[in-house]
Amino acid sequence: MKVKSKIELRFKTTEDAEITYETLEVDNKNFLNSKLEDNTITYEIDNESLTTTLATIDDLIACEILGEKIISIKK
Repeated sequence: MKVKSKIELRFKTTEDAEITYETLEVDNKNFLNSKLEDNTITYEIDNESLTTTLATIDDLIACEILGEKIISIKK
């Protein structure tokens, strides 16, 4: 079974999106299709199973929370 998902993360500012994108891109490169456009990061996830997809989404959210913490420290 193929499971496809699309997640969009929208931020208050383009700078916040860029910081988070750079933080997450290191971990996600070659695993997720990602795109940064203005204040929005879009991820396209394409996996073979629902379990793998959910684990990927969970990891992505955990890393995004880290990005938010970095942003709050910088401000």
